[in-house]
Amino acid sequence: MDLSVNYLGLKLRNPLIAGACPLTADVHRALELEEAGVAAIVYRSLFEEQLHMEAAELEDELAEYAERNAEMISLFPSIQHSGPKAHLLALKELKEAVSIPVIASLNCLYKESWEEYALHLASTGVDALELNFYSTISESDILPESVENEQIEALKRVVAKVKIPVSVKLSPYYTNPLSFIKKLDATGAKGFVLFNRLFQPDINIEEEKLEMPYNLSKEGDSRLSLRYMGLLEGNVKASLCANTGILNSGDVIAAMLAGADAVQMVTTLYKKGSKEIPVILKEISNWMAKKGYKSTADFKGKLSKRSLKDPYSYKRAQYVEFLMKSSGKYPVN
Repeated sequence: MDLSVNYLGLKLRNPLIAGACPLTADVHRALELEEAGVAAIVYRSLFEEQLHMEAAELEDELAEYAERNAEMISLFPSIQHSGPKAHLLALKELKEAVSIPVIASLNCLYKESWEEYALHLASTGVDALELNFYSTISESDILPESVENEQIEALKRVVAKVKIPVSVKLSPYYTNPLSFIKKLDATGAKGFVLFNRLFQPDINIEEEKLEMPYNLSKEGDSRLSLRYMGLLEGNVKASLCANTGILNSGDVIAAMLAGADAVQMVTTLYKKGSKEIPVILKEISNWMAKKGYKSTADFKGKLSKRSLKDPYSYKRAQYVEFLMKSSGKYPVN
C-alpha cells in the first residue's frame, strides 16, 4: 500500500506525525520514532514566557555581584540574555540527526516576538514552522476581532520573513473558527493543525488550591477535529492536520476520510511508546487492502462535506436526527 501523503508541501512517507512534546526534544527518542515509522517530528514548542524567565533568572544571577568591589565586578561584566540559544542548538542537533522532516513549534505573545523567534527557528534548517495561536481571555472588554486581527498580523509578519512553510495550530475557541481559518489561509498559512489541546486548571478541594493536571487525550476526543476536517476539506488551499484524540489506526483513517492530509499523535507515544507506530501503520495498510485502496489519495476526503451528497451531513440536522431516533437509553457493551 502507498501510505505517502503531502503535508505543507512536504512528501511524507505516511500520515503519522509525532506532535510537539518533551518526547520529541530528545535525539535518541527522535531516532527511535523515525526507525519505528513516524513520517515527521514536531519539535517541542519554544515559549516566549520561557525566554523571559531565563532572562530574569540571568539578570538575578548577575545582580549578585552588583554590590561587590570593582575588581570582582570587572570579572563578571553585565551581558545580554542569550535568547533561545539552548533551544536552537538542541533543535539543530536533532534536525541533523534524523532524515525525516522536522517542524519547529513556536508559542509567543506579541507580533514582534513571533517574527523574531520564527527567524531564529528557521535558521536551524527545519523543514517547516508551526505557530500556536490561541487566546486565554480573562477580561470581558476584549473584542473577538482584536484577538483575530493581532494573530493575522503575526502570521503576516512571519510568512513575509521565513522561506519555509508555516502552519497554524489553533484552539477551537473562536467566535467562528471557519471564518478565521479562511482569513489565515488567505494570509499565507500553508497548513492548519486542529485542535490545540489546552491545559485547564483543576481545583483540589482538600488543599483548596488550583492544580494543573497533565491531561492526555482519551477516546472520542478527535470528534471535534473530524467535524472541522470535513467542513474545511476542499475549502482552503492549506493542508489539514488532525490533532487531539488520534490514538489508533481507526482514528487516523477516520481523520483522512474526513479530509485530513496528516495527523499528529502524542498520547499514544506516551502510553505505548514508539513500538505502537508499526502496529498502526500495518493496520492502516490492512484496512486499505480490505477496501481495495492502493493509496491514501484513494480515500482521503471521501466523507468530507464537499464529497457527500447530503447537504446537512455536517449541520444541525445531524444532531436533530440523532435526538429523534434516540431511545433515551445509553448503549451498554
